[in-house]
Amino acid sequence: MKKYNFFAGPAILPQPVLMKAAEAVNDFAGMGLSILEISHRSAQFTDVMERAFTAAKKLLNIPDTHEVLFLTGGASSQFFMAPLNLLGSTQKAGYINTGTWSTKAIKEAKHYGELIELASSKDRNFNYIPKGYDIPSDLRYLHYTSNNTIFGTQFAEAPKTSIPYVCDMSSDIFSRPINVSDYMMIYAGAQKNMGPAGTTLVIVNKDELGKVDRHIPTMLDYKTHITKQSSFNTPPAFPIFVSMLTMEWVLEQGGVEAMASRNEEKAALLYNEIDRNSLFTSPIATEDRSLMNICFLLKDSSLEDKFMAEATEAGCMGIKGHRSVGGFRASTYNAMSKEGVEVLVQVMKHFEEKNA
Repeated sequence: MKKYNFFAGPAILPQPVLMKAAEAVNDFAGMGLSILEISHRSAQFTDVMERAFTAAKKLLNIPDTHEVLFLTGGASSQFFMAPLNLLGSTQKAGYINTGTWSTKAIKEAKHYGELIELASSKDRNFNYIPKGYDIPSDLRYLHYTSNNTIFGTQFAEAPKTSIPYVCDMSSDIFSRPINVSDYMMIYAGAQKNMGPAGTTLVIVNKDELGKVDRHIPTMLDYKTHITKQSSFNTPPAFPIFVSMLTMEWVLEQGGVEAMASRNEEKAALLYNEIDRNSLFTSPIATEDRSLMNICFLLKDSSLEDKFMAEATEAGCMGIKGHRSVGGFRASTYNAMSKEGVEVLVQVMKHFEEKNA
């Protein structure tokens, strides 16, 4: 039976990417060696890094003002690396709190300057994106999490302000066009919409670096990694390689514009069924629903195990909701096919027929 991977992360990868990655594990670039064991200083891996930089820049039309980095430590390390590098001790940064990851980012940033929590949706268990809040004009940057993997909300567009953004795009990077020039920094853990766990994409405005009044440890300084082209120390070679393959696959599909159209279509299929089906409901404010992580509930929670069993039997894997939300979560990242969403919708229809 065909399986459809709806896990939130580590998440689905395109089948052609998996095939190329598997081949490279046995023999990379005709070397007779595995991608897992070649030198990161070799010409073959230097080419991988260059292709990865090039693909990211093409996909997002990254201007020359910004540098692309592939680092370790996950997006969680960027919670402190961003303010460490960008926020002076006497400066202010504004944070919008829309879930678990922004909460953690706020906790870390407090150590490096004055932090202002501009708005929060915690009062309703993060089931909406805050609106109508004031944004001070003297902020160094405004931080937000573009897509909230756990709670199923997403910023339809960036907050309206002339303040530069710092944004955690871990779960919707390369899913839609963005204007990188508006961002002081973008970061994204690979394992949701870009590649396997192990590397983190950072896009940073190089003109904004070197302005803080503190010592920055060498390994935590973005300038170190810019100078050494993400190879100051041994980089996570295999995750970068697979991320490169994934970005090149997105380019082959038509780029982020094509991905945006497909993602909207897939999400509409599932949300329409959630709204139509008498057994299911969505806890998320309609205008703030994520196109990447679609959260929904059974009105009768006693049916959850039964529905989970039927979905699994149909090949829909990983739809159990996060423990802090409950219910179900279908992650429809770039690599999820329309077919996979259609199968899940059919499971929901049949479940209604038998249980309504």
